Amino acid sequence: MTDLADKRVLIMAADLFEESELLYPLHRLREEGVEVTVASAGAKAVSGKRGYGPMGVDADLADMAEGDFDALVIPGGFAPDALRRNADALALTKAFDASTKPIAFICHAGWLPISARIVAGRRATSVGAIRDDMENAGVDWVDEPVVVDGNLVTARTPADLGPWMKALIAALA
Repeated sequence: MTDLADKRVLIMAADLFEESELLYPLHRLREEGVEVTVASAGAKAVSGKRGYGPMGVDADLADMAEGDFDALVIPGGFAPDALRRNADALALTKAFDASTKPIAFICHAGWLPISARIVAGRRATSVGAIRDDMENAGVDWVDEPVVVDGNLVTARTPADLGPWMKALIAALA
């Protein structure tokens, strides 16, 4: 186990999140001693796309500041479609990128970094369903379980959760 007790990670949440892509990072990071905050718009409880929830969250996205965290996690599912239309989520994503702090996103979560305009010219992966979105945003898209390009840590699907979290933990260490 890595000593990450001084690290803080923000997980963004919205309704229709992919359960495994939120819950696995939440628990895996906590196992490493990381302080994890789950935030949603209005601090509203969120429900997963497969019926999990409602799940309480810790905070309102509007009250979050990049300077209070060491990394950002964006789970997939259909939640990123709502998050990319939220000004606070967009501003936080841009701020994490500007400070070169790790931003870990998986599956459909690429929608938020696309809308935050931080992926052009970067190498990344996602679920194949949004490959065109990623490429149209200027991403050098590759079909690999995990891709690390600078501060971006991306993965395709829940099948890649283990390597994705290993890469994020390494980036935090």
